[in-house]
Amino acid sequence: MSNPTPQPAPPSRALRWAVAGSVVVMIAAGGLFYYASQLAAAKRQTNHNEIAVTIHSHACEPNALTVPAGRASFRIINRSDRAVEWEILDGVLVVEERENIAPGLSQVINANLLPGDYAITCGLLSNPRGTLHVTPTAESDALAKAKPSMVAFIGPLSEFRVYLSSQGSALIKAVSALQQAIEAGDLARAQTLYVSAREAYQRLAPASQRLAELDNTINARADYFEKREQDAAFSGFHRLEYGLFQQHDLNGLAPVAQRLVTDVTQLKQQLLTQSLPPEQLVSIVVRNLNSLADVRAASGEEERYSHVDLNGFAANLEVAHKVVDLMRPLLTQSAADLLPKVDKALDAFDAELDGFKVDGQFSRYDSVTADQRKQ
Repeated sequence: MSNPTPQPAPPSRALRWAVAGSVVVMIAAGGLFYYASQLAAAKRQTNHNEIAVTIHSHACEPNALTVPAGRASFRIINRSDRAVEWEILDGVLVVEERENIAPGLSQVINANLLPGDYAITCGLLSNPRGTLHVTPTAESDALAKAKPSMVAFIGPLSEFRVYLSSQGSALIKAVSALQQAIEAGDLARAQTLYVSAREAYQRLAPASQRLAELDNTINARADYFEKREQDAAFSGFHRLEYGLFQQHDLNGLAPVAQRLVTDVTQLKQQLLTQSLPPEQLVSIVVRNLNSLADVRAASGEEERYSHVDLNGFAANLEVAHKVVDLMRPLLTQSAADLLPKVDKALDAFDAELDGFKVDGQFSRYDSVTADQRKQ
Protein backbone atom coordinates (compact mmCIF):
# COMPACT_ATOMS: atom_id res chain seq x y z
CA MET A 1 0.00 0.00 0.00
CA SER A 2 1.15 3.52 -0.67
CA ASN A 3 1.69 6.19 1.93
CA PRO A 4 -1.29 8.39 2.82
CA THR A 5 -1.57 12.02 1.95
CA PRO A 6 -1.08 14.36 4.94
CA GLN A 7 -4.04 14.21 7.27
CA PRO A 8 -5.70 17.14 9.03
CA ALA A 9 -6.45 15.11 12.14
CA PRO A 10 -5.20 11.81 13.57
CA PRO A 11 -7.44 8.81 14.25
CA SER A 12 -6.80 9.04 17.99
CA ARG A 13 -8.72 12.32 18.25
CA ALA A 14 -11.70 10.83 16.46
CA LEU A 15 -11.36 7.77 18.64
CA ARG A 16 -11.73 9.85 21.76
CA TRP A 17 -14.91 11.39 20.36
CA ALA A 18 -16.22 7.97 19.37
CA VAL A 19 -15.51 6.53 22.80
CA ALA A 20 -17.18 9.51 24.44
CA GLY A 21 -20.23 9.04 22.27
CA SER A 22 -20.37 5.33 22.98
CA VAL A 23 -20.06 5.95 26.69
CA VAL A 24 -23.11 8.18 26.44
CA VAL A 25 -24.98 5.30 24.86
CA MET A 26 -23.75 2.94 27.57
CA ILE A 27 -24.89 5.32 30.30
CA ALA A 28 -28.29 5.68 28.71
CA ALA A 29 -28.65 1.96 28.07
CA GLY A 30 -27.34 1.13 31.52
CA GLY A 31 -29.84 3.51 33.03
CA LEU A 32 -32.65 1.85 31.14
CA PHE A 33 -31.56 -1.59 32.27
CA TYR A 34 -31.17 -0.42 35.86
CA TYR A 35 -34.71 0.94 35.78
CA ALA A 36 -36.05 -2.30 34.33
CA SER A 37 -34.23 -4.37 36.94
CA GLN A 38 -35.49 -2.13 39.73
CA LEU A 39 -38.98 -2.41 38.33
CA ALA A 40 -38.82 -6.19 38.42
CA ALA A 41 -37.54 -6.08 42.00
CA ALA A 42 -40.22 -3.61 43.07
CA LYS A 43 -42.91 -6.02 42.01
CA ARG A 44 -41.73 -8.43 44.67
CA GLN A 45 -41.97 -5.88 47.45
CA THR A 46 -45.00 -5.34 49.65
CA ASN A 47 -47.11 -2.25 49.44
CA HIS A 48 -49.08 -0.91 52.37
CA ASN A 49 -51.52 0.95 50.09
CA GLU A 50 -53.25 -2.19 48.93
CA ILE A 51 -56.45 -2.33 46.92
CA ALA A 52 -58.61 -5.17 48.20
CA VAL A 53 -60.39 -7.39 45.66
CA THR A 54 -62.59 -10.23 46.91
CA ILE A 55 -63.25 -13.23 44.70
CA HIS A 56 -66.67 -14.82 45.23
CA SER A 57 -68.00 -17.91 43.52
CA HIS A 58 -69.33 -16.09 40.45
CA ALA A 59 -67.83 -12.58 40.50
CA CYS A 60 -65.30 -10.23 42.03
CA GLU A 61 -66.01 -7.33 44.33
CA PRO A 62 -65.30 -4.74 43.07
CA ASN A 63 -65.38 -5.82 39.44
CA ALA A 64 -64.48 -2.40 38.03
CA LEU A 65 -61.36 -0.59 39.22
CA THR A 66 -59.73 2.74 38.47
CA VAL A 67 -56.16 3.43 39.60
CA PRO A 68 -53.48 5.97 38.68
CA ALA A 69 -50.60 4.83 36.50
CA GLY A 70 -47.53 3.55 38.23
CA ARG A 71 -47.06 1.01 40.95
CA ALA A 72 -50.22 -0.53 42.37
CA SER A 73 -50.69 -3.30 44.89
CA PHE A 74 -53.75 -5.55 44.89
CA ARG A 75 -54.65 -7.90 47.73
CA ILE A 76 -56.70 -10.72 46.26
CA ILE A 77 -58.97 -12.40 48.84
CA ASN A 78 -60.49 -15.72 47.89
CA ARG A 79 -64.00 -16.19 49.34
CA SER A 80 -64.93 -18.96 46.92
CA ASP A 81 -64.75 -22.69 47.59
CA ARG A 82 -61.79 -23.49 45.37
CA ALA A 83 -58.30 -22.31 44.48
CA VAL A 84 -58.50 -19.60 41.85
CA GLU A 85 -56.39 -17.07 39.99
CA TRP A 86 -56.61 -13.37 39.27
CA GLU A 87 -55.07 -11.80 36.19
CA ILE A 88 -54.60 -8.41 34.62
CA LEU A 89 -54.78 -8.67 30.83
CA ASP A 90 -53.69 -6.28 28.11
CA GLY A 91 -55.47 -7.78 25.15
CA VAL A 92 -54.29 -11.40 25.03
CA LEU A 93 -51.15 -10.72 27.05
CA VAL A 94 -50.91 -11.32 30.77
CA VAL A 95 -49.57 -8.22 32.50
CA GLU A 96 -49.64 -9.69 36.01
CA GLU A 97 -51.25 -12.71 37.62
CA ARG A 98 -51.52 -14.65 40.82
CA GLU A 99 -52.34 -18.33 40.54
CA ASN A 100 -53.58 -20.92 42.97
CA ILE A 101 -54.99 -18.60 45.63
CA ALA A 102 -56.36 -21.06 48.18
CA PRO A 103 -59.94 -20.72 49.62
CA GLY A 104 -60.04 -18.43 52.65
CA LEU A 105 -56.59 -17.00 51.96
CA SER A 106 -55.24 -13.94 50.18
CA GLN A 107 -52.23 -13.03 48.08
CA VAL A 108 -50.79 -9.76 46.85
CA ILE A 109 -50.06 -8.73 43.28
CA ASN A 110 -47.73 -5.80 42.71
CA ALA A 111 -47.89 -4.28 39.25
CA ASN A 112 -46.43 -1.28 37.49
CA LEU A 113 -49.19 -0.16 35.17
CA LEU A 114 -49.11 2.08 32.15
CA PRO A 115 -52.13 4.24 31.34
CA GLY A 116 -54.89 2.39 29.50
CA ASP A 117 -57.76 -0.06 29.87
CA TYR A 118 -57.19 -3.62 30.99
CA ALA A 119 -59.34 -6.66 31.59
CA ILE A 120 -59.44 -8.69 34.80
CA THR A 121 -60.07 -12.41 35.02
CA CYS A 122 -61.82 -13.33 38.22
CA GLY A 123 -61.83 -16.92 39.37
CA LEU A 124 -63.64 -19.29 37.05
CA LEU A 125 -63.21 -18.81 33.32
CA SER A 126 -66.97 -18.58 33.01
CA ASN A 127 -67.11 -15.63 35.42
CA PRO A 128 -67.57 -12.21 33.85
CA ARG A 129 -64.36 -10.31 33.37
CA GLY A 130 -63.80 -7.12 35.26
CA THR A 131 -62.28 -3.89 34.05
CA LEU A 132 -59.26 -1.95 35.19
CA HIS A 133 -58.90 1.63 34.04
CA VAL A 134 -55.45 3.17 34.58
CA THR A 135 -55.28 6.94 34.39
CA PRO A 136 -52.14 8.81 33.29
CA THR A 137 -50.04 10.90 35.66
CA ALA A 138 -47.22 13.37 35.10
CA GLU A 139 -44.78 10.78 36.39
CA SER A 140 -46.09 8.06 34.07
CA ASP A 141 -45.81 10.40 31.10
CA ALA A 142 -42.18 11.13 31.95
CA LEU A 143 -41.35 7.47 32.51
CA ALA A 144 -43.03 6.46 29.28
CA LYS A 145 -40.64 8.73 27.41
CA ALA A 146 -37.56 7.78 29.34
CA LYS A 147 -37.69 4.24 30.65
CA PRO A 148 -38.98 1.10 28.95
CA SER A 149 -39.56 -2.25 30.62
CA MET A 150 -37.17 -5.18 30.29
CA VAL A 151 -39.28 -6.48 27.41
CA ALA A 152 -37.91 -3.58 25.36
CA PHE A 153 -34.46 -5.17 25.37
CA ILE A 154 -35.62 -8.42 23.77
CA GLY A 155 -35.54 -6.92 20.28
CA PRO A 156 -32.05 -5.39 20.40
CA LEU A 157 -30.57 -8.50 22.03
CA SER A 158 -32.23 -10.81 19.50
CA GLU A 159 -31.01 -8.67 16.62
CA PHE A 160 -27.49 -8.65 18.04
CA ARG A 161 -27.63 -12.43 18.26
CA VAL A 162 -28.53 -12.53 14.56
CA TYR A 163 -25.60 -10.20 13.91
CA LEU A 164 -23.24 -12.50 15.82
CA SER A 165 -24.47 -15.49 13.85
CA SER A 166 -24.04 -13.85 10.46
CA GLN A 167 -20.65 -12.37 11.33
CA GLY A 168 -19.55 -15.68 12.82
CA SER A 169 -20.39 -17.40 9.55
CA ALA A 170 -18.53 -14.71 7.61
CA LEU A 171 -15.49 -15.22 9.82
CA ILE A 172 -15.50 -18.98 9.29
CA LYS A 173 -15.77 -18.46 5.54
CA ALA A 174 -12.94 -15.91 5.49
CA VAL A 175 -10.59 -18.05 7.60
CA SER A 176 -11.39 -21.14 5.53
CA ALA A 177 -10.45 -19.24 2.34
CA LEU A 178 -7.22 -18.13 4.01
CA GLN A 179 -6.45 -21.70 5.00
CA GLN A 180 -7.01 -22.93 1.45
CA ALA A 181 -4.65 -20.29 0.03
CA ILE A 182 -1.98 -21.31 2.51
CA GLU A 183 -2.37 -24.98 1.67
CA ALA A 184 -2.21 -24.10 -2.03
CA GLY A 185 1.12 -22.36 -1.43
CA ASP A 186 -0.11 -18.99 -2.70
CA LEU A 187 1.63 -16.41 -0.52
CA ALA A 188 0.27 -13.29 -2.24
CA ARG A 189 -3.32 -14.53 -2.10
CA ALA A 190 -2.90 -15.62 1.52
CA GLN A 191 -1.69 -12.13 2.45
CA THR A 192 -4.75 -10.57 0.83
CA LEU A 193 -7.12 -13.04 2.46
CA TYR A 194 -5.50 -12.50 5.85
CA VAL A 195 -6.69 -8.88 5.75
CA SER A 196 -10.26 -9.97 4.94
CA ALA A 197 -10.24 -12.59 7.69
CA ARG A 198 -8.83 -10.13 10.16
CA GLU A 199 -11.56 -7.60 9.38
CA ALA A 200 -14.15 -10.32 9.88
CA TYR A 201 -12.67 -11.16 13.27
CA GLN A 202 -12.61 -7.51 14.38
CA ARG A 203 -16.36 -7.26 13.70
CA LEU A 204 -16.80 -9.92 16.38
CA ALA A 205 -13.98 -8.82 18.66
CA PRO A 206 -16.07 -6.84 21.19
CA ALA A 207 -18.18 -9.93 21.88
CA SER A 208 -15.47 -12.58 21.45
CA GLN A 209 -13.24 -10.87 23.99
CA ARG A 210 -15.63 -12.02 26.70
CA LEU A 211 -14.42 -15.58 26.01
CA ALA A 212 -10.95 -15.19 27.44
CA GLU A 213 -9.43 -18.63 26.83
CA LEU A 214 -10.70 -19.05 23.28
CA ASP A 215 -9.92 -15.47 22.34
CA ASN A 216 -6.38 -15.92 23.58
CA THR A 217 -6.00 -18.96 21.35
CA ILE A 218 -7.28 -17.01 18.37
CA ASN A 219 -5.83 -13.56 18.96
CA ALA A 220 -2.91 -13.55 21.42
CA ARG A 221 0.15 -11.62 20.28
CA ALA A 222 3.64 -13.06 20.58
CA ASP A 223 4.27 -10.94 23.68
CA TYR A 224 2.04 -13.24 25.70
CA PHE A 225 4.32 -16.25 25.18
CA GLU A 226 7.61 -16.92 26.93
CA LYS A 227 9.62 -17.36 23.74
CA ARG A 228 7.57 -14.87 21.73
CA GLU A 229 7.44 -15.79 18.04
CA GLN A 230 9.56 -18.86 18.62
CA ASP A 231 7.25 -20.31 21.25
CA ALA A 232 5.52 -23.50 20.16
CA ALA A 233 2.26 -22.27 21.72
CA PHE A 234 2.20 -19.13 19.58
CA SER A 235 -0.72 -19.67 17.21
CA GLY A 236 -3.84 -18.11 15.81
CA PHE A 237 -4.10 -15.00 13.69
CA HIS A 238 -0.84 -13.43 14.77
CA ARG A 239 1.19 -16.59 14.11
CA LEU A 240 -0.17 -16.55 10.57
CA GLU A 241 0.48 -12.82 10.31
CA TYR A 242 4.08 -13.34 11.40
CA GLY A 243 4.69 -16.01 8.75
CA LEU A 244 2.88 -14.18 5.96
CA PHE A 245 4.18 -10.66 6.44
CA GLN A 246 7.37 -10.91 8.51
CA GLN A 247 8.91 -14.14 7.25
CA HIS A 248 7.15 -14.18 3.87
CA ASP A 249 7.10 -17.93 4.22
CA LEU A 250 4.20 -20.41 4.28
CA ASN A 251 6.28 -23.17 5.84
CA GLY A 252 4.55 -24.55 8.95
CA LEU A 253 1.44 -22.38 8.57
CA ALA A 254 -0.96 -25.03 7.25
CA PRO A 255 -1.65 -26.67 10.64
CA VAL A 256 -1.94 -23.24 12.28
CA ALA A 257 -4.53 -22.22 9.71
CA GLN A 258 -6.44 -25.46 10.14
CA ARG A 259 -6.50 -24.97 13.90
CA LEU A 260 -7.76 -21.42 13.41
CA VAL A 261 -10.68 -22.69 11.31
CA THR A 262 -11.60 -25.01 14.17
CA ASP A 263 -11.24 -22.25 16.75
CA VAL A 264 -13.36 -19.66 14.91
CA THR A 265 -16.03 -22.31 14.35
CA GLN A 266 -16.06 -22.92 18.09
CA LEU A 267 -16.10 -19.16 18.65
CA LYS A 268 -19.33 -18.76 16.73
CA GLN A 269 -20.91 -21.61 18.69
CA GLN A 270 -19.90 -20.17 22.03
CA LEU A 271 -21.01 -16.66 21.16
CA LEU A 272 -24.47 -17.97 20.38
CA THR A 273 -24.53 -20.11 23.52
CA GLN A 274 -23.46 -17.42 25.97
CA SER A 275 -26.14 -15.10 27.28
CA LEU A 276 -25.54 -11.38 26.89
CA PRO A 277 -27.09 -9.18 29.62
CA PRO A 278 -28.64 -5.97 28.24
CA GLU A 279 -26.12 -3.67 29.87
CA GLN A 280 -23.26 -5.58 28.23
CA LEU A 281 -24.62 -5.04 24.74
CA VAL A 282 -23.07 -1.57 24.82
CA SER A 283 -20.33 -2.03 27.42
CA ILE A 284 -18.47 -4.63 25.32
CA VAL A 285 -18.26 -2.11 22.48
CA VAL A 286 -17.12 0.67 24.81
CA ARG A 287 -14.39 -1.56 26.23
CA ASN A 288 -13.23 -2.36 22.73
CA LEU A 289 -13.12 1.30 21.66
CA ASN A 290 -11.38 2.26 24.90
CA SER A 291 -8.70 -0.32 24.16
CA LEU A 292 -8.42 1.04 20.65
CA ALA A 293 -8.06 4.65 21.82
CA ASP A 294 -5.81 4.00 24.81
CA VAL A 295 -3.51 1.27 23.49
CA ARG A 296 -3.89 0.03 19.94
CA ALA A 297 -4.08 3.37 18.14
CA ALA A 298 -0.97 4.68 19.87
CA SER A 299 1.21 1.58 19.69
CA GLY A 300 0.35 -0.06 16.38
CA GLU A 301 1.30 -3.33 18.04
CA GLU A 302 -1.92 -5.18 17.25
CA GLU A 303 -0.91 -5.81 13.64
CA ARG A 304 2.81 -5.30 13.99
CA TYR A 305 3.79 -7.48 11.00
CA SER A 306 1.05 -6.63 8.48
CA HIS A 307 0.30 -3.06 9.62
CA VAL A 308 -3.39 -3.40 8.72
CA ASP A 309 -4.50 -1.78 12.00
CA LEU A 310 -6.74 0.73 10.25
CA ASN A 311 -8.79 -2.07 8.73
CA GLY A 312 -9.39 -3.42 12.22
CA PHE A 313 -10.32 0.00 13.57
CA ALA A 314 -12.94 0.38 10.86
CA ALA A 315 -14.36 -3.07 11.57
CA ASN A 316 -14.60 -2.23 15.28
CA LEU A 317 -16.43 0.95 14.40
CA GLU A 318 -18.95 -1.02 12.35
CA VAL A 319 -19.91 -2.87 15.54
CA ALA A 320 -20.34 0.40 17.40
CA HIS A 321 -22.65 1.69 14.69
CA LYS A 322 -24.59 -1.57 14.82
CA VAL A 323 -25.15 -1.40 18.57
CA VAL A 324 -26.18 2.24 18.45
CA ASP A 325 -28.68 1.41 15.70
CA LEU A 326 -30.08 -1.49 17.74
CA MET A 327 -30.48 0.77 20.75
CA ARG A 328 -31.84 3.68 18.74
CA PRO A 329 -35.56 3.02 19.40
CA LEU A 330 -34.93 2.97 23.16
CA LEU A 331 -32.58 5.91 23.12
CA THR A 332 -35.00 7.95 21.05
CA GLN A 333 -37.29 7.80 24.07
CA SER A 334 -34.73 8.07 26.85
CA ALA A 335 -31.89 10.15 25.41
CA ALA A 336 -33.18 11.81 22.24
CA ASP A 337 -31.10 14.92 22.83
CA LEU A 338 -27.91 12.87 23.11
CA LEU A 339 -28.37 10.70 20.04
CA PRO A 340 -27.23 13.38 17.57
CA LYS A 341 -24.04 13.80 19.59
CA VAL A 342 -23.40 10.05 19.54
CA ASP A 343 -24.01 9.86 15.80
CA LYS A 344 -21.77 12.87 15.23
CA ALA A 345 -18.95 11.33 17.24
CA LEU A 346 -19.09 8.02 15.38
CA ASP A 347 -19.42 9.76 12.02
CA ALA A 348 -16.37 11.86 12.85
CA PHE A 349 -14.37 8.71 13.49
CA ASP A 350 -15.63 7.32 10.17
CA ALA A 351 -14.47 10.45 8.37
CA GLU A 352 -11.04 10.35 10.02
CA LEU A 353 -10.53 6.73 9.01
CA ASP A 354 -11.69 7.40 5.46
CA GLY A 355 -9.03 10.11 5.28
CA PHE A 356 -6.40 7.40 5.58
CA LYS A 357 -7.59 5.60 2.47
CA VAL A 358 -5.73 5.68 -0.83
CA ASP A 359 -7.55 4.38 -3.88
CA GLY A 360 -10.21 2.90 -1.61
CA GLN A 361 -7.74 0.96 0.54
CA PHE A 362 -6.49 1.76 4.01
CA SER A 363 -2.86 2.79 4.26
CA ARG A 364 -0.36 0.81 6.27
CA TYR A 365 -0.37 1.92 9.88
CA ASP A 366 3.39 2.30 9.95
CA SER A 367 2.87 5.26 7.59
CA VAL A 368 0.88 7.07 10.30
CA THR A 369 3.44 9.01 12.30
CA ALA A 370 3.86 8.84 16.05
CA ASP A 371 2.85 12.49 16.34
CA GLN A 372 -0.36 11.84 14.44
CA ARG A 373 -1.23 8.96 16.75
CA LYS A 374 -0.69 11.11 19.84
CA GLN A 375 -2.62 14.22 18.78
